[in-house]
Amino acid sequence: MTKLSVNINKIATLRNARGGNVPDVVQVARDVQRFGAQGVTIHPRPDQRHIRYQDAYDLKPVVHTEYNIEGNPIGKFLDLVLELKPTQATLVPDSVDVLTSNAGWNTVEHRGFLTEIISELRANGIRSSIFVDPVPEMIEGAAEIGTDRIELYTEAFAHQFKLGNTKAIEPYKSCAILAHSLGLGINAGHDLSLENIRFFKENIPNLLEVSIGHALICEAIYYGLENVISQYLEKLK
Repeated sequence: MTKLSVNINKIATLRNARGGNVPDVVQVARDVQRFGAQGVTIHPRPDQRHIRYQDAYDLKPVVHTEYNIEGNPIGKFLDLVLELKPTQATLVPDSVDVLTSNAGWNTVEHRGFLTEIISELRANGIRSSIFVDPVPEMIEGAAEIGTDRIELYTEAFAHQFKLGNTKAIEPYKSCAILAHSLGLGINAGHDLSLENIRFFKENIPNLLEVSIGHALICEAIYYGLENVISQYLEKLK
């Protein structure tokens, strides 16, 4: 079964909009695990507009499943990850002012930079994952860097699937096959939802984990958090 890691950034966005501590991101992390999610994901950004660096520390004692911290590997982010030692660090090439992740790494151009970071993560017992577009050269580059996993950036698939273009899955499928042949684990995320997750799961071989935040939290407004997580788990079987 593909694991579901719930990204709770949007819970922090709601909290920050009002101040105080409602909703409580730590309690939500406890709850999503109690409801069956096999991981918790956060993506702290330099401006701390949703998840704050302090949240990462507060969550560490309560995440008993997989703790996945995403972000651009700037100095402050790396210091955080190396201190907390989460299950997985997902490296994302976000610029400082980006609204949301919008591209994968060029693993060829940034080979030296990423190789050094991956080596340091491995030395500290942290599983590494690199956010990539479904491009064979980028998958091959990721393997050469030495990362444990890739995370396929799925926005293009989700957009085309909504338009009825199911063939948009093809580059993801071929890249997943290539990644597996190169010894890479396969994660995926960005704009995956209850609408498209079953189709994606059924067509991507060896899919280990999906990280879902925005869609899942939006769906939970209508259907309830426990119910939505249950639906994802059913579709990911």
